[in-house]
Amino acid sequence: MEHILKGINLNKTFGTKDRNIQALKDVDFYIDEGELLGIAGESGSGKSTLLNVMSGLIRPDSGELFYREQEYTGKGPSQTGKFLQMIFQDAKNSFDPRFTMERSLLESRRKKTDRDALCGILKEVGLDEKLLKRKASELSGGQCQRMSIARALYSEADILLCDEITSALDVSSQAQVVGILKRLNTERKLTAVFVSHDIALLSMLCSRIMVMKDGIEVEQGVVEDIVRRPKHEYTKLLIESARKQSL
Repeated sequence: MEHILKGINLNKTFGTKDRNIQALKDVDFYIDEGELLGIAGESGSGKSTLLNVMSGLIRPDSGELFYREQEYTGKGPSQTGKFLQMIFQDAKNSFDPRFTMERSLLESRRKKTDRDALCGILKEVGLDEKLLKRKASELSGGQCQRMSIARALYSEADILLCDEITSALDVSSQAQVVGILKRLNTERKLTAVFVSHDIALLSMLCSRIMVMKDGIEVEQGVVEDIVRRPKHEYTKLLIESARKQSL
């Protein structure tokens, strides 16, 4: 079966004066078209490093990356941006503070700009086109995050890579963003990867979850199997922690 995105035997080590930290250790992953994949793990698990390797922001020390069976290992964001778009935790700082939302979003499109299409996308993410005249500093955190999603959709990338995109939002804004993404998956067959420490959130949003610890993929499977029948002790700890926080 052809996967829209996959990685094989990915390794990445970061060096300091005192020691080397292996952030990824022989990691394999795959994503199918129309799938919402969650990557769970605590801080330092390697999940954000893996996302940055997927996007081309970080080059792996070894291993291979493929988009629609074509290798793209070593290519940077200027090339991967044709099919991948990152959505960051700090949405406001992902926009140039000098620009209006309209300029930021229109410039993200590689093809001819189409303002009518952009306004249609804003409706999909629950935003008024009047907000296009504002700068990031004039929007709420939730509005900025939805603008980030709109920008990624308008760029016509095939895959969204989402790095802790709800962790800086209040509960109401989190629910809005999750609801929008689930609807886009149904209506647009949206393909996306979500990195989060919150396995409960991923279980509500994603169809499959990959669990990472110390740079290693320890377990992956469909949500029902991961949440109800976890095999690895670390996965069990993440689930138990999520349950305690919900009480």
